[in-house]
Amino acid sequence: MATIQVVLDAKLLKAADRAAKKEKLNRSALIRRALQEHLKRVRVKELEEQERRGYIAHPQDPDEFRFLEEMTVWPDD
Repeated sequence: MATIQVVLDAKLLKAADRAAKKEKLNRSALIRRALQEHLKRVRVKELEEQERRGYIAHPQDPDEFRFLEEMTVWPDD
């Protein structure tokens, strides 16, 4: 692992220390976890955007899945 310096204002540092204590982590572990979770969310957003662009470039044909709807049997009410 590499050691880095991160500058935090006093309020954020106190909140981080409280969160680390509550989760029984040290400050570094808390920051690593938070960064990992953030990077996962960023990746999900990137994939969602890629999918959105794909649907714009290749829109779904309205009849593409009609056969599935015709095969579906709905229960009687």
